[in-house]
Amino acid sequence: MIEQFISATDAMGIVERLAQAKSRQDVTAAMAVYHPDAVLESPPLGTRHAGPEVENAVVGWFAFAPDYTVRVDGHGLHGETLCCCGEISFTPSFTWTGVALNGVRATVPVFMLFRFEDGRVSYESFHFDVAGVARQCGVEASDLVAAS
Repeated sequence: MIEQFISATDAMGIVERLAQAKSRQDVTAAMAVYHPDAVLESPPLGTRHAGPEVENAVVGWFAFAPDYTVRVDGHGLHGETLCCCGEISFTPSFTWTGVALNGVRATVPVFMLFRFEDGRVSYESFHFDVAGVARQCGVEASDLVAAS
């Protein structure tokens, strides 16, 4: 990844476009925000996708969380890394273990780290409380994390 100077205002504009696209489950619009060589990871889920894999990850997330919404409440830019905090809400559509969900829409805090290249997201690290989602949905956290 090539790091380039970006202002907090410009970085937040890019992140807001991505948040809006993801909140609409609009894969095309989301992919227009990601750089073609982007890395998308979610350490709580144990996932990391790069380049062309990112689109499949986004499609998979929307299959898992078809009513997903994200709200960005705050941010801080340090060097080339933007840290954002907010809240996500979604109703998981399945578990990896086949355990039945209770149908409750879960809402938990989220924080995301971003880097940018050519006016697009080149890196996103997505962190949320998987155990909190599981508690709200009546399952164990391990039911929501795919076996590696």
